[in-house]
Amino acid sequence: MTEEISTSGNRSVEIIDGINGLQKVILHQHHGSSVEVYLYGGHVTSWKNEQGEELLFMSNKATFTPPNPIRGGIPICFPHFSNVGSLELHGFARNRLWSVDNDPPPFPTNPTNRVFIDLIFKSTEDDLKTWPHSFEYRLRVSLGPVGDLLLISRVRNTNTDGKPFSFTVAYKTYFSVSDISEIRVEGLETLDYLDNLQNRERFTEQGDAITFESEIDKVYLSTPTKIAIIDHEKKRTFVIRKDGLPDAGVWNPWDKKAKAMPDFGDDEYKHMLCVEAAAVEYPITLKLGEEWKGRQQLLVVHSSYCSGKLDPHIVC
Repeated sequence: MTEEISTSGNRSVEIIDGINGLQKVILHQHHGSSVEVYLYGGHVTSWKNEQGEELLFMSNKATFTPPNPIRGGIPICFPHFSNVGSLELHGFARNRLWSVDNDPPPFPTNPTNRVFIDLIFKSTEDDLKTWPHSFEYRLRVSLGPVGDLLLISRVRNTNTDGKPFSFTVAYKTYFSVSDISEIRVEGLETLDYLDNLQNRERFTEQGDAITFESEIDKVYLSTPTKIAIIDHEKKRTFVIRKDGLPDAGVWNPWDKKAKAMPDFGDDEYKHMLCVEAAAVEYPITLKLGEEWKGRQQLLVVHSSYCSGKLDPHIVC
């Protein structure tokens, strides 16, 4: 099944059947960049530049079989991140079926020359049994004219009992990298972090940049609004810009854990890195009718990008 939702110039939005018959939305920009997002999980599974090069990591062993989550891309962790809480790992939003939101509330500004889709996920009766709070989670996925990917989340408290609720949230973004041992992450140096490999004990980052030589599973706290992932071999840098998401998870399973994961190839850890825009340390609390907004913008800057400068518009 193919359903074209909108076309403007060479930009388009269409819904097609993806793997195992699960529906996905494809966003196309006029210069060739594209994004794919599955309605299952509201899950972005592909982000390609104008040359058709894939920028996100997807495991070759990823299963598209509900109720299992999809390994790779950008899963949404909600209503909690990691295993902090009584729910399943990373919450249930990533393994529920979302819907196209045909009548979203207005945004403060309308996108200019962006192609986008609005999705919505509402709590179900089964969800209420395990997490007794009624909510609406709206997600806008949009692709800009320069190929940047923007995710905007809005969560609203719709509890009928009028009670507030609290949650944590993250975009668990799997970036495709050439060789994890050659990657640098800048913007998190000197910050405090929680180390999930040491019972969430709190430490302070000592290096001038984060590099990788073993398993890492950390949540950096009170992070800047821009973080850079520098891939020297591919001569490109990912720049993450975020709002409403003060923390940042960094994860790579390395060899032993990779071999223990059934939906992850033994050597795939070498070619991926998760950097996760998140709100973890201080859960977000919403009163009845209140709404939280968070956003993540991903850009690619080529080899002219200078280490140490997190503004991609500065060319050195």
